[in-house]
Amino acid sequence: MNWAYAAALGFSLLGMAILDFRHGLFWGAALRNKSARTWARTAAVHFGVWGVFLLWDVLGIGLGVFFRGDSPYMTGIDVAPHLPVEELLFLFFLVWLTTNVFAGTAKLAEWRAGRGAGSATRQGAPRGATREAAGHRAGREAGQP
Repeated sequence: MNWAYAAALGFSLLGMAILDFRHGLFWGAALRNKSARTWARTAAVHFGVWGVFLLWDVLGIGLGVFFRGDSPYMTGIDVAPHLPVEELLFLFFLVWLTTNVFAGTAKLAEWRAGRGAGSATRQGAPRGATREAAGHRAGREAGQP
């Protein structure tokens, strides 16, 4: 039972990888781009933010704010005093989740904008109808017959 938390984190990381690579969100977008520069920038962002969070944890441990609690679900392996190995996995997952949510939100907004706000479908016309068929004529001003 002492590997349960690490297993849950591993399972979550696997799910994050599947979502990322399937939809080309963060690491998946870097792989699809096939540019060394993009790959390096992606790695720098992920590992840079991960390092900042890790430094935050180390400072918190040093100040006595953070400490390792006892749990039967943790491995018991500490990287440093009060810094369990699961924390490294969790921080890696947290950064990946955040970047995927950010990239996914941007892709969703782009997709929705591409569907066309104010298109004929949103005006009540059937799918496939043009704006002209929905009663819109080129050059027609608001309020003119």
